[in-house]
Amino acid sequence: MNTPTAVLSGLSASDVVTLIASGKLSAQAYMEHARERAAAQSALNCFIAEDWSAAIDAAKRVDRRRQAGASLAPLEGLPISVKDNINVSGWGTSGGTRALKAFRPQEGESPLVARLRAAGAIVVAKTNMHELAFGITNVNSDPFPGTARNPYDPSKITGGSSGGAAASVAGGIVPCALGTDTSGSIRIPASLCGVVGFRPTVGNGASNRRYDSTGILPISPTKDTAGLMAGCVADVVLLDAVLTGSGPSARPALRGVRLAVPPCLWADLDDGVRSTMEAVQRKLSEAGVVFVGADMPQLFELNEQVSAALALHEPIAAVPRYLMESGAEGITLASIAAQIANPDVAGAWKAVLSDAFGSAYPDVMAIHRPRLQAYYRDYFVQHRVDAILFPATPVPAISIASAQTSQDMSINGAKPVPIFNTYVRHTDPGASAGLPGLVLPAGRTAEGLPVGLELDGIYGDDARLLALGETIESLLGRLPRLA
Repeated sequence: MNTPTAVLSGLSASDVVTLIASGKLSAQAYMEHARERAAAQSALNCFIAEDWSAAIDAAKRVDRRRQAGASLAPLEGLPISVKDNINVSGWGTSGGTRALKAFRPQEGESPLVARLRAAGAIVVAKTNMHELAFGITNVNSDPFPGTARNPYDPSKITGGSSGGAAASVAGGIVPCALGTDTSGSIRIPASLCGVVGFRPTVGNGASNRRYDSTGILPISPTKDTAGLMAGCVADVVLLDAVLTGSGPSARPALRGVRLAVPPCLWADLDDGVRSTMEAVQRKLSEAGVVFVGADMPQLFELNEQVSAALALHEPIAAVPRYLMESGAEGITLASIAAQIANPDVAGAWKAVLSDAFGSAYPDVMAIHRPRLQAYYRDYFVQHRVDAILFPATPVPAISIASAQTSQDMSINGAKPVPIFNTYVRHTDPGASAGLPGLVLPAGRTAEGLPVGLELDGIYGDDARLLALGETIESLLGRLPRLA
């Protein structure tokens, strides 16, 4: 069981649990490798909290059970990281902000975490995030928690808000991570860090929602969801099966698959993103995919009537409810707001505290969001498409320095545009409508930066979307593992 380090770094989650169950890999040895990898990659600032001692002790128990002949659970011995806005029993939940740095929930472990742990997964760390999940760069002004860095180029942003989770997977520390996504917080960092990111169906909540999102510091319960990040789609499928109790769908052949490519989601792209995505289109076309070019001219307008009101009105009730359910004492919206360090987050919370969108909210829920959902639903039916394909982000990762000094950026030297709006341009509409979305690596630019493609699917059709992602991934290949 003396497996070379290079081999260990290249293992998928599926590989790890299979090898541990067969006795070909020691859970302890793999966990010690993960700890060493975390130390070697510490400059990425992936983690807010780590507990490798407890993780290695847990791995030793896995080895003893296997040696005693016990049947191992599906994820036995698998190290995972969890975004630090998700409650994990025995760990703090800081939300990436100083106001909650010492907060340790007394109750309310996320049911998703509980299911993963019951299946044998071992939480090794809580991951860095954009403060309070209200941003898409993971550039934080406060040294706590500091800024996460992109494993492909540490001078670049990871994207956010689940940036630490993406970096922990891309950096080869853990095979999988649990994050959250409101407007793109899983899919944006997945795209910029070259990993797979999955946002499941939310729909109208309740029975429409694929993942239970209780035990998570919220922004918008209507849009928020937990989701998964991994090095390959098969690993997302593995964890999704544990979380839902459902089996995977059969992988489809690509010939005859109908993918929509609306021009509005392919406009104003960075040159490197465009060339990478056009190469993907050529490969898929050669494999028999049928592209449907029908546009969605009202998409952004409909989303504008929904998105901000959800993100900036719902926290006023949702955050206090979370704090109460988690057993917090003496923490209020005002006390959190008083310690916010990031200017972008402070501006958003000013709108929250003043309830700037309160009067608009009833019409958003009764009229505007249903219109957006109907727009997607009619598009899928009218054009008979299996998924909508587009670049997950219009641009690759920008420099941390530029994100620190300006709220604007230029695409191909054109007139500056807002950084936030640019990165969420493609991911936000599907989130507002509650669609499932899957991001996987499309390739890299000439500068070596990852480019992600996104597939948005039909409500509730998550398993088929994941199966389609597996088939496309098998054609495109995965990005090379980082040394």
